[in-house]
Amino acid sequence: MTNHHWRTPLWSSVAALALFSAGAATVLSWRDTLPDPLATHWRAGSSVPNEFMSLNALLLTAATLVIAGCVLFGAIAWFWGSAVITRRMVAASTVWMGGLGAGLLLVTAGAQRHLQDPNQASVRGWAVAATIVLPLIPAVVAALLVRDDPHVPATEPVAADAPRLGLADGERAVWIRRADGGPGLVVGAIATVLTFLLAVALREWALLVVPVLLAGLFTAMFAFTVRVDTTGLTVRSLVGWPGTHVPADEVERASVTEVRPVRQFGGWGWRVGRGGRVGVVLRSGDGLLVERSGGRSFVVTVDDAATGAALLNTLADRARR
Repeated sequence: MTNHHWRTPLWSSVAALALFSAGAATVLSWRDTLPDPLATHWRAGSSVPNEFMSLNALLLTAATLVIAGCVLFGAIAWFWGSAVITRRMVAASTVWMGGLGAGLLLVTAGAQRHLQDPNQASVRGWAVAATIVLPLIPAVVAALLVRDDPHVPATEPVAADAPRLGLADGERAVWIRRADGGPGLVVGAIATVLTFLLAVALREWALLVVPVLLAGLFTAMFAFTVRVDTTGLTVRSLVGWPGTHVPADEVERASVTEVRPVRQFGGWGWRVGRGGRVGVVLRSGDGLLVERSGGRSFVVTVDDAATGAALLNTLADRARR
């Protein structure tokens, strides 16, 4: 277990709890100006609250949400955090969860300051949008703070039985393919349309930022360029992020594997699967599997994966020379 596995969830959890604590402390300072109980839920399409709880219960519920998120993401980093992209996702998600918990407290309680009757409370769409969007700022900073994986050249030759592509000495080759579409893109499109329709139906125009963000996210997650050249394997979203690079001298073996997105990765997109394997999983079927030094592995579902694997093994042989 490397230091990276526990350091990332530790400091990101501390940051998340600090954000949440700041929000909780602010809300506690408002205690004398708040009704008891507080409105905590509103009917869809209505400004009339239909659920209530005490301030202490609200704080406990929000704290439980944040702590559960820290534990969940920390477990992912601890058991499956061998790749830097996984640890960055964990750090960003953990910090975002802390900011979300703080935002929920501030928005819910802030809307009820100086009210005698919680039934009069209402939460504006811009406040809900801010609760979702603003925590993305510290989340991105957290992801950028995660250190890159050290360069660890493989100490053993490429597996003798791994496929190769016949190249003459001095001959160069590049393999490039597009990986896009798949069921995940359909799910993303449906989610984007539904959130758009919800914002329009509620006439909360600030909430339109949510489908815009979803559209950007799914565009980034479901269209990639896959390239094999003398430097190794490069997989990058068509919008520039996310992406990853596997140096040729870290490749221990490249091969074709059968990918089952839901069973092996729990869904589609940029995923972390069993054993910490990172994958760009857009559909079922053949994928290019790269086993690399440090016990790490990466898979991408792409057409003609056999040619990409054979060329990568050949170039990995050359990198060792």
